[in-house]
Amino acid sequence: MTFAADRLIDWRTAHEVGRRVAGQGTPLSPLERARLVEDFAEVVPEAERLVSEVTGLAPDGCRARPWVMSRSQWLQANLQAFQRVLEPFARKVVSRSRGGTVASLRRRVLAAQVGALLGYLGHRVLGQYDVFLPPDDDGLIYFVGPNIAGVERKYGFPPRDFRLWLSLHEVAHRLQFCGAPWLRGYLAGLLEAYLDSVELDPGWLVQTLRRALEEVRSGRGEYRGFGWAFLLMTREQREMVRRMQALMSLLEGHGNFVMDGVSRERVPRAEEFRRRLHERRMKGGVEGALHRAIGFDAKVRQYSLGERFVSWVVERVGMAGFNRVWERPENLPSMEEIARPEAWVARVLA
Repeated sequence: MTFAADRLIDWRTAHEVGRRVAGQGTPLSPLERARLVEDFAEVVPEAERLVSEVTGLAPDGCRARPWVMSRSQWLQANLQAFQRVLEPFARKVVSRSRGGTVASLRRRVLAAQVGALLGYLGHRVLGQYDVFLPPDDDGLIYFVGPNIAGVERKYGFPPRDFRLWLSLHEVAHRLQFCGAPWLRGYLAGLLEAYLDSVELDPGWLVQTLRRALEEVRSGRGEYRGFGWAFLLMTREQREMVRRMQALMSLLEGHGNFVMDGVSRERVPRAEEFRRRLHERRMKGGVEGALHRAIGFDAKVRQYSLGERFVSWVVERVGMAGFNRVWERPENLPSMEEIARPEAWVARVLA
């Protein structure tokens, strides 16, 4: 089958660039890799049971399954996910290009950019629940073995406790999408609608830049907290971004809240794990600047804002009251409600 995304980005080049940027990471002996596989095979079902008990979210028959990966395998899996997400937008681009394809040089430039970004992220990621997996792979959770082993060695973490702690967060994401079967389609729809709204006419870009400059000069601060790219978006695009930001804040905050709640009694050094990984995310210098450029700092803020929202709501109305958030799209909080959880309670639980 031919995909439009294949004519937009040279995926082979993306993988080669990404593989070089990512490198191999911490070397693992066959015994160390086998121990990683065995540990995650044990701790992921345990984490799923613990998270389900605390949240009331059920796995719906399809149990979480760990995949201990190399950096290269993680890169390939995420390139495939990127390809699936990009396909509707790629069809739009290809249909408007001459001869139904994109210039070869541009394909390679886009590929190098995508590969370099994912290759860099391949240094950082420890675990991941891929929302956009094909249905046959539902329940699969990624764990990047060399990165996990590297963190354990650097900080002297007890391996099994740290691996259980990591699993709690990723399993929480898995159960979020089990508890709200509509959520996957809702998120995919937001992304597709946003990409479909992107204007391909160069004249549009000139007009948009002019409008962005006028906004900055007038002192209107609507873009603050979302980054400079927010200035280049239409009103409709900004609303989509706000909804995506609110959803990601909710998901990440809920994952952290649940992980902390469960690990408080089960994982002796959980507070140290969290503190060390927070330091790892908040790098300074050149790496810190890169983190800001690709949105790492925004992700950290999502963790904090979302966790504060979940904690406030659960404290006031209990987990059963909070779980109303998973019932339907209308119950999701807005960015304003993430900052003011009492407004969400008043609206949804009135």
